[in-house]
Amino acid sequence: MSYISPKKIAPKKYKDAKKAVAAIKQIYERNVAFLHDNFMAYAKGVVPKKPVRACYPYIKISPKNIHRQDSRVSFGFAQKNGAYSTTVTRPDIFDEYYLRQIELLLQNHDCGVEIGESDSYMPVHFALGEDFHLESDLSPKLIEDLPHYFDRPDLEFMDDEIANCTYQVAMDEDKPLSLFKASRVDLSLLRLRHYCGTSSKHFQNFVIFTNYQFYIDEFVKISRGLMEKGHGKKYEHQDDAADYVSFVSPGDHVVYNQEAYPDKAEETGFNLSRMPQMPAYHLKRADGNGITMINIGVGPSNAKTITDHVAVLRPHAWLMLGHCAGLRQSQSLGDYVLAHGYLRLDNVLNKDLPVGIPIPPLAEIQQALETAVSEVIGLKGYDRKKVMRTGTVATIDDRNWELQPAATNNLMLSQSRAIALDMESATISANGFRFRVPYGTLLCVSDKPFHGQLKLPGMADSFYRERVNQHLQIGLLAMSTLRKMGPDRLHSRKLRSFNEVAFQ
Repeated sequence: MSYISPKKIAPKKYKDAKKAVAAIKQIYERNVAFLHDNFMAYAKGVVPKKPVRACYPYIKISPKNIHRQDSRVSFGFAQKNGAYSTTVTRPDIFDEYYLRQIELLLQNHDCGVEIGESDSYMPVHFALGEDFHLESDLSPKLIEDLPHYFDRPDLEFMDDEIANCTYQVAMDEDKPLSLFKASRVDLSLLRLRHYCGTSSKHFQNFVIFTNYQFYIDEFVKISRGLMEKGHGKKYEHQDDAADYVSFVSPGDHVVYNQEAYPDKAEETGFNLSRMPQMPAYHLKRADGNGITMINIGVGPSNAKTITDHVAVLRPHAWLMLGHCAGLRQSQSLGDYVLAHGYLRLDNVLNKDLPVGIPIPPLAEIQQALETAVSEVIGLKGYDRKKVMRTGTVATIDDRNWELQPAATNNLMLSQSRAIALDMESATISANGFRFRVPYGTLLCVSDKPFHGQLKLPGMADSFYRERVNQHLQIGLLAMSTLRKMGPDRLHSRKLRSFNEVAFQ
């Protein structure tokens, strides 16, 4: 079948990373504009004579000599000689990411990188972007005929086989260069807008997940305080306030740092008819290394859904800060639990990551959280054990697990030596392991069902007032510590498989 397409741009090799990224932008922006213009004409009733198609840019490298400059770094190099490629999208979001990955490839291999147009078509839904309701202005007839003239998303190109280590490379096919193909990335960017109520461009490299709105309320309070003029240099255990340029809440409502940008007014963004399912808030830095916080609600299904999509943004770390049931008599309400292992009873990732595969603790994350606890609560070393335990966290998919036969529960929990139980932590960490995103968990004991302390309204209100601020400050300080390490050190070799992709 023939198509109406833009004239193909010839592929070219580059040994300058900035020029390579510029070539990606040129191809992507031209092809998006081509689809946009043809669709707008179609919306006005101008039906094309043939189907319209434009394709994604690609990056390709064909190393013949492997000479890694630094064996400590877990990404940025091809494992073997041969051809590696991937389709890419949204250089407006990923330009700095692509620049860094290409720079590393050029440092580690003596061949250039090839940039060109792939044969993978760009679905018109993705090309029109997050702010476009494709079918809003189309007549029923034009909606019905749309698939005859424009490419739609195809799930065949949106699986996670590369990340799951199950992808089989055909004899005449390039090996994968990244975990995600362009269409898989585009799908997730649209899903993030849907679930979180903010554009994907606002997401930062350090992400905190929580299962309670109380944490979000405190995060909003802190973030807005940092944006105010005359806020002072620091806010408790946070970084310099001047490091943060803006704060974004659902609906892309932007509040600027009035110390740094006194002439910038708030931006209202887009209207929300209701709050999104998992609202996201972004305390932004100019370099993208700020903090995004998302209220994922309750349960492993939400935890998997949101991490499936945040993963395409390639964050440097994500943490779970939330509440849990303490399983030991020696624990008190308000004590902290630093997870160093997980009992996976959540079941949602079993097909992607078998439960028999261990989810290892990552030293950099563990140390950052442990140090942050000490600094915020003022207890170090052996004294820290008064308020924090390190151990196995069980994550379950039944909120009323307490009502199951006690003997069955106690046996498995006892055999695993679990010290806490929740509904999200193992899912978030397992998906971090699966997608090569550094992960960690710090929970706070809010109830002890085995010991007669159930989560009841009065008890919860008192607990929330006393602990939420402190718990969040620990998480923010830990993220500050991780940021200072830098991505090369933070992305652990523990997360990389035998035949790993080159991109982080």
